[in-house]
Amino acid sequence: MKLPSINIKKHNCCSSKPCPSGELQKIILVGNPNVGKSSLFNSLSESYAMVSNYPGTSVEISRGKGKIGNREYEIVDTPGMYSLLPVSEEEKVSRDLLFEDKPLVYLHVVDAKNLRRMLPLTLQLLEAGLPVILVLNMMDEAGERGIIIDFEKLSLLLKIPVVPTVSSEGKGIEELRETIKIFRPVEDYESSGALTDYSLEIEEALKEIESRLEEEEEGFSKRAMALLLLQQDSQTLEKVKTGDKAEEIKAMSEELRKKSDQPFQYLITLQRQESVNRILDRVVESLPENPEAGKEKNGKEKNTEKAKKPGIFLKQRKKADLTGKKIAFAEKLDSVLTHPVLGIPVLFLVLYFGLYRFVGVFAAGTVVDFLENVVFGETINPWVSTQFSTLVPYPIIQDLFVGEYGIFTQAVTYAIALILPIVGAFFLVFSIIEDTGYLPRLGMLIDSSFKKIGLSGRAVIPMVLGFGCSTMATMVTRTLETRRERLIATILLALAIPCSAQLGIILSILSVTPKGLLIWAGVICLEFAFVGFLAAKLLPGKEPSFFMELPPLRRPRLSNIAIKTYSRMHWYFLEVLPLFVLASVLIWIGRLTGLFGLALKVMEYPAGWIGLPQDTAVVFLFGFFRRDFGAAGLYDMYDTGLLSGVQLVVAAVTLTLFMPCIAQFMMTVKERGLKTALAISGFIFPAAFLAGFVVNTVLSVLKVVI
Repeated sequence: MKLPSINIKKHNCCSSKPCPSGELQKIILVGNPNVGKSSLFNSLSESYAMVSNYPGTSVEISRGKGKIGNREYEIVDTPGMYSLLPVSEEEKVSRDLLFEDKPLVYLHVVDAKNLRRMLPLTLQLLEAGLPVILVLNMMDEAGERGIIIDFEKLSLLLKIPVVPTVSSEGKGIEELRETIKIFRPVEDYESSGALTDYSLEIEEALKEIESRLEEEEEGFSKRAMALLLLQQDSQTLEKVKTGDKAEEIKAMSEELRKKSDQPFQYLITLQRQESVNRILDRVVESLPENPEAGKEKNGKEKNTEKAKKPGIFLKQRKKADLTGKKIAFAEKLDSVLTHPVLGIPVLFLVLYFGLYRFVGVFAAGTVVDFLENVVFGETINPWVSTQFSTLVPYPIIQDLFVGEYGIFTQAVTYAIALILPIVGAFFLVFSIIEDTGYLPRLGMLIDSSFKKIGLSGRAVIPMVLGFGCSTMATMVTRTLETRRERLIATILLALAIPCSAQLGIILSILSVTPKGLLIWAGVICLEFAFVGFLAAKLLPGKEPSFFMELPPLRRPRLSNIAIKTYSRMHWYFLEVLPLFVLASVLIWIGRLTGLFGLALKVMEYPAGWIGLPQDTAVVFLFGFFRRDFGAAGLYDMYDTGLLSGVQLVVAAVTLTLFMPCIAQFMMTVKERGLKTALAISGFIFPAAFLAGFVVNTVLSVLKVVI
């Protein structure tokens, strides 16, 4: 593809020569959520990032290395952002990166079928003086919808390279590599026709602010900084190197805003959108829905040479018509999935077949039973115990590795035979659900209900992900808009959301007693709602608003599902196995020193208080190390018939609401701070046993038999 001349403000990072520091030059991907940044990142780098069909997947900055030509670059994938004026935590992370890093180029990845909504960010990046290549991704979907984009003219108007791609299929990637290879930032950015012409009122206000800004060697251009200051962005004010002038700029900005009839943020957004509309009127066409509309009155075909420019990305009209029918069907399906009444049966079907039947019955029942009893119980563990006892004659050492709580006989067995198949089954179901685009629709469905517990529909993502791994889900809470919402979500994840391994084991145990399963599920849901409602009433802060990118419904890709499932299982297993081994070592040390017995004595009191036998104290002690480790202990007690039906339900309720695992606790410390993490744990411990006491008392008074 022939590239137009590029006029971009010179960036401090060199272009063709190696960086003086010896560090790799960076290529940073930015853009809205769900536009294919992670998929493009995987294509350009030698790393793999999760590619999902819902916003909020990239909650941390992903970094990898990739070769373009004979040079190696650092490829950086950022969380989704809509504007340089951040709202959510993920947008702040991305904007901070734009402030601080000096890459060779920013790849602004956009959804080609939604240019009108995404090009305003392109204009903001150009106003900031950043070196940009515009990547028109998902060109196949745009072509199927009859959208024709003259990307060469768009490149001339913006005065930056524009490259069409279909990153999920690898189309256009080589063209993008070639464009990056020859990309050279040059001087004279100010002549770019992409800058928005604002109203006289805004332009005068910008000049006033710019006149008080000192020259910056790094960060955004003075014009972009002035625009952010005019929109009351506090982070920008902190970053501006103005010394004593900071307060003067702040006061002046407030005075200018008072003089305006409407908020500057609204006016700037509106006028920037008008600039986008003018550009798109010149570069975007749509195929007519009526095939006859493409003919002149005399029956001759109109000249469509111009429409052929996108080449392989332009589909035939019949394909566009067929896609139109698919879109119509998808819209009808959307209305069902998000309907407050019709959407509920769909959700229950997903939960029943996805979680209960596949994870709870098949994985936690059939697969675990075969692996634990046949593979490990009858073959591997007896052989390992015999060999180890022969080679190591010391009983103390034998107890560490092949004893009752040994590394091989318990930690490895639990991790591989019990936890791995359940976690794998959940992540498989989760990958299918997220790839279809159902999660954002679930968010819309439950938004009104979540508002009552201080959350928005956007919180459905960490909540659902918590059923896979609460540690990962706690990290994802940073995508929520307010500090209050992030705190409530963290509390609920630590209290009432069982991870996939714990959930699978409990479902497997209680599936033989449907009444017990219903009681357990009802108590957990009530606890979730009650604590969320209480937190929403007591915690200060503003009510959450709900805004989420709604991606199209898609048929899940088998390769994508397989890679995501494997990657998550790999991540989880590398996390869980060392902790299981550590738990066995600590139990071994505790038994040698007598601390383990002392801890068991302490745990026997709350266990007895809720009507459970003393042996159940081991389950809760294991729960200190990992929730799923405790659930595995409960599974063993169920197997040996040590618990009655009522006791099983009480133990399952208490264990589900019990302390977060070590990994989740450490993630809570990282995200919310040590004091908050300790306060959450201090609340959960008594709350779990109180719930168990209430359940045991009510069932006993009512003489319920399970």
